[in-house]
Amino acid sequence: MNHLIRMCACGLLAGAVLSTTPLVHAADKGQQISRAIAKEMMAAQKALQSKEWGEAIKNLDAADTKSGLTPFDHKTIEDFKGFAYARQGNLKAAQTAYEAALATGQYSAEDEARTVHVLFGLSANSQQYAKTIEYGKRMAEKGAANGEDLAIVAQSYFLLKDCKNAAVWEDKAVALTRKEGGTPKEGSYQIKLRCAFDASDTPGTIAALEDLIRLTGKTEYWNNLLRLERQDQKDDHNLLMIYRLMYATNSMNAGSDYVEMSQLLGDAALPGEAEAVLEKGISTNAIPPEQKDRSARLLSATKQRADTDKKGIPQFESEAAKNPAGELSVKLGEVYYGVGDYQNTVKAINQGLQKGQIKHLDEAYVYLGLAQANLKNNADARKAFQALKQVPGVTPTLVRLWDLYGEKLS
Repeated sequence: MNHLIRMCACGLLAGAVLSTTPLVHAADKGQQISRAIAKEMMAAQKALQSKEWGEAIKNLDAADTKSGLTPFDHKTIEDFKGFAYARQGNLKAAQTAYEAALATGQYSAEDEARTVHVLFGLSANSQQYAKTIEYGKRMAEKGAANGEDLAIVAQSYFLLKDCKNAAVWEDKAVALTRKEGGTPKEGSYQIKLRCAFDASDTPGTIAALEDLIRLTGKTEYWNNLLRLERQDQKDDHNLLMIYRLMYATNSMNAGSDYVEMSQLLGDAALPGEAEAVLEKGISTNAIPPEQKDRSARLLSATKQRADTDKKGIPQFESEAAKNPAGELSVKLGEVYYGVGDYQNTVKAINQGLQKGQIKHLDEAYVYLGLAQANLKNNADARKAFQALKQVPGVTPTLVRLWDLYGEKLS
């Protein structure tokens, strides 16, 4: 759960500062620089065009010492300085110059928006979070901010330990990013996750993890989510359902998980699947050396039971076909699933569903969905998981988790 939230305005700076050109004319106000500084300003402009940043700043400093300067003169001098300092790599001095230029009130509306955006990037880059927020909100009020800008505002609030406002601005950033046709950044949801986790807000933590899964599908988020949902689960049937999700999402990373899932499957008379789970735990070295002897004994006993099930499949098929109820057909499908025969899993469970009279209808739909997923029939898999909503007695948590799994398949 220790996700590092790091604000970087590097792209913002590259786009806003280094591609900026100084406002040579600002003709929309019909103003011109005073004759008293014409010589220095022409020399500064020439130096800027020649990329002689130090020479430009020298001439601008000379212009600044002249008497009788107008607010427009001050704005132009500081704007030129801001550009020269930014190109020189002196971002602190660039920020000071642009702030002085902005304070004159002499920018046109368009150029004021450009300068605020520059200052926003400079503030973020220098980790001046309060100023970043100030400039970001100013941009947002004018409708000049994009989704990435709003995300930086949210990160600034987070780094000031203001999770309430961070969440508000992250929601704005996500909404605007989607409106722009983009994809929200992972960091946006990580902030909400960290804030909820630090506040011991379990529902908020779960919601943020689900958003991160929808966005990235990463196993680490599945692992955190399912462990959170599992911690207070005392019903073996529901616990096994969560383990099935962990296994299906490859988010099972502890040897004890493989052992416990295998034991629960064995107790549920599903030795074929129990054998496959335990073998994976051993082959991936998830089960530590000190548990391998015990696991080997468990695997040996499970394998014997699984072999018996495999040998009995023909007889099981015959009995299921004759039985008017669907329970045996579903159980046959579960046996097929345990041996990796997904086509026959789908066939048997669908036959059982057509007959009806199934004891654990939720398991029937889950195995049907998992088999379809293994066959890459993702639309059919999701349809099976969505059917859990109509099954009486299934907890809302399991309905939500399997629906999320199905959503990520498609």
